[in-house]
Amino acid sequence: MTHSTVYEIVRDFAVPRGRVYAAWTRPERLARWFGPRVFTTPVHRVVLDVRPGGRWRAVLVGDEGLEVTLGGAYREVEEPGRLVFTTGDPDDPVDGPAAVVTLTLDEHDGTTTMRFHHHGVDTDPEHAEGAKAGWIEFFDRLAEHLAAQTTSPRGTAPSQGTAPSRGTASKVSSRPRA
Repeated sequence: MTHSTVYEIVRDFAVPRGRVYAAWTRPERLARWFGPRVFTTPVHRVVLDVRPGGRWRAVLVGDEGLEVTLGGAYREVEEPGRLVFTTGDPDDPVDGPAAVVTLTLDEHDGTTTMRFHHHGVDTDPEHAEGAKAGWIEFFDRLAEHLAAQTTSPRGTAPSQGTAPSRGTASKVSSRPRA
C-alpha cells in the first residue's frame, strides 16, 4: 500500500534571495549546510546539474566512514525564486521513500521567505515526521551558513567546519514560521 504525506516548512532569512538560492544551487555552498550535524558533506561529493531534467546528488559522510547518499532530479528551475526537485524516484518508489519538493524564495525588504513544500510518496507518517525533523536541522545549518557568509569579509563563508562567530551571527536572523 502506498502512503502519501505532505508538509511545509517556512523559514525567514535576513539576506537577499539570491544568497539563499546560491546556497541551494552551488556545490561549494550546499556542502557547508546540507545534512545533519553529525555528518559532513564534502564538496567533491556534491553534484548539482541545476536544470530541468538535471540530476542532483550529495554524499553525507559520518563517523567511521558511514556514507548516506541523497539525490534526485530537478523538475523546474526558475532562478532565483523556485526549484522543484525530487528525492528518490517518486514516479517509481520501489527503492524506498521518495518525494517531490517545491522550494520557493520570496524577498521583501532584504528578507527572504523560504517555503519548502514536501510531498512524500510511499512514505508512512512516522518516516515523514523523521524526515521533517531532519530538514528542520538542515535549515538551522543553512541559517548558520548564511549568517557566516554575511559576517565574513566580502561576504565569503569561512572554511567548512568553521562555526560563525557568536558575536556577529546575530546580525542575520532566521526564524521558523508556522
